[in-house]
Amino acid sequence: MRHLLTALRYLPKRTSALVAMLIAAVIVPTVIFAWGPDRQTFTEAHPAPYITFNSITDNSAYGDERNFVTVKDASNTSDGGWKDTLTVQAGKEYVVRMYVHNNAASNLNLVATNVRASASVPTTTAKSVPISGFVTADNSKPAKVYDDVTLTSDQVFNLAYVPGSASYHNNSVGKSANGVKLGDSIVTSAGALLGYDKLDGKIPGCYQYSGYVYFKVKPQFATKNTFDMNKQVRVKGDTAWHQSVTTKPGDTVEYQISYKNTGDQRQNNVTVKDTLPAGISYIKDSTYVKNGTNPNGVKVGDTLTTSGINIGDYNAAAAGYIKFSAKVAANDQLPKCGPNTLTNKAVVIIDGGSKDDTADVVVPKECQPTPPKEQPEYTCVSLTATKISRTTYTFTGKGTAKNGAEIVNYTLAFGDGNSKTVPTVNALSHTYDAARTYTATLSVNVKVNGSTKTVTSADCKVQVPVAPVTPEECKPGIPVGDARCEEKCTVPGKETLPKDSPDCRENCPVPGKETLPKDSNKCYENCTIPGKEDLPKDSNKCVETPTTPTTPETPTTPEIPAELPQTGAVNTLLAVIGIGSLIAATTYYFVSRRAL
Repeated sequence: MRHLLTALRYLPKRTSALVAMLIAAVIVPTVIFAWGPDRQTFTEAHPAPYITFNSITDNSAYGDERNFVTVKDASNTSDGGWKDTLTVQAGKEYVVRMYVHNNAASNLNLVATNVRASASVPTTTAKSVPISGFVTADNSKPAKVYDDVTLTSDQVFNLAYVPGSASYHNNSVGKSANGVKLGDSIVTSAGALLGYDKLDGKIPGCYQYSGYVYFKVKPQFATKNTFDMNKQVRVKGDTAWHQSVTTKPGDTVEYQISYKNTGDQRQNNVTVKDTLPAGISYIKDSTYVKNGTNPNGVKVGDTLTTSGINIGDYNAAAAGYIKFSAKVAANDQLPKCGPNTLTNKAVVIIDGGSKDDTADVVVPKECQPTPPKEQPEYTCVSLTATKISRTTYTFTGKGTAKNGAEIVNYTLAFGDGNSKTVPTVNALSHTYDAARTYTATLSVNVKVNGSTKTVTSADCKVQVPVAPVTPEECKPGIPVGDARCEEKCTVPGKETLPKDSPDCRENCPVPGKETLPKDSNKCYENCTIPGKEDLPKDSNKCVETPTTPTTPETPTTPEIPAELPQTGAVNTLLAVIGIGSLIAATTYYFVSRRAL
């Protein structure tokens, strides 16, 4: 379809008109134009290895180069504003831009030849008219690339190329502010020759050598049937008209509706109707019409705010004005407290269309201040503990809730790990196991705005002292096992056990015997002497048994001669033997004592 339409642009007018009529008879005349043809694309990081135009998709300065034809209002001299589709207006000119870039990598030194730009500006009349731009070269692949823009209007029109408006801008031959002028051949099939340092058709590959083609078109409209209208308001007595005014309750305001024929044909039976908002009422006999026939104004009927009025016929550029008065409601009749914006809407109807506009009256309504809504209030008021016995207490507490808050129940934590949740706290009893001081805390559970909240206070915490049992308390008649007759264990961590409980003891500190009582006869460090390991280390029996010396044989007593020979050596030997025996006996005695 696209190539068929493109071909039509270059046929002789008579032939193209005939073929276009045949196509229009069988094809819906709504075609969306875009770039083409389908071709391989490239990126800045990976440019083309051959000559090709406008195929880089991530040009950091331009974007997707395939969309190389754009358009904008010629009066917009800023850098931006370029579009693919634009609504045109009569009397304005529009500039079309074409981007031209040889995508061949710069290091390949590939130069495109006979590079030309051309554009198809059709003379067809429609509400949507496309313009196609083309870039061609003898040695590029593909040889031709194209892209479209579309100009639209709510009225039928055609486009005319503005002669002498084509120019080329680049970093060399077209670097001046106005670029280099191109011939009007740009809107023919031959196109206009481009280049880099001169218009010789040669463009090397790289961003440095890229450029822009510009040319202008002007929309031409058929006879128009258009008009303008406006709605304004003022407080009676003022002279200036406004789109919005601020008044007081009961004030009188005046509205004006203006109409002007901006077309180039007569508009007959122009009708005006006005719709008043709540809070504004029409004042009877207040409507006047002023126009060329009635320059001083003439009073008309009171149907303006109901069925509307016919204000006559108007030639091109003729105008008419309608004025009427209305009253702002009293304070109590205004819709809401505070500022009220009362919007009045007028509509002008001609043969072929209508337009409407609004004007606002802002009026404050004074109201009695609404008392601030009371916020929900809830708190825990008190908690008291009454002693019943040494270990038993009763508790009484209360909380309050108002302004939408509702007490659900109470939770009383006794301080010993136990708690109760009850509807009320009135003489609630609890018995403690061990003798110490507990802190009991009361919390109030409250329903507020659909959710439950819990609150307590310093007044809802009490100290509960539970004293140790005393001998006086253990009297006849008290049952065995009664907590009052039971002294608790004093071993740390075991205060809740009875004092005579087998578990109420300090355990053995000897490694491996921690499960034994500290005073157990087995809670000791064992003897290290082999064979006596089951004895205490400090036992008298934990000693090494000394070896018993062998008793020497008793010597045979020699016969005592009647007379000892008086020899010095014998006397000396006996003396030595006697002293040795004495020393041996003494030594044995001391060794035995040391062993014991």
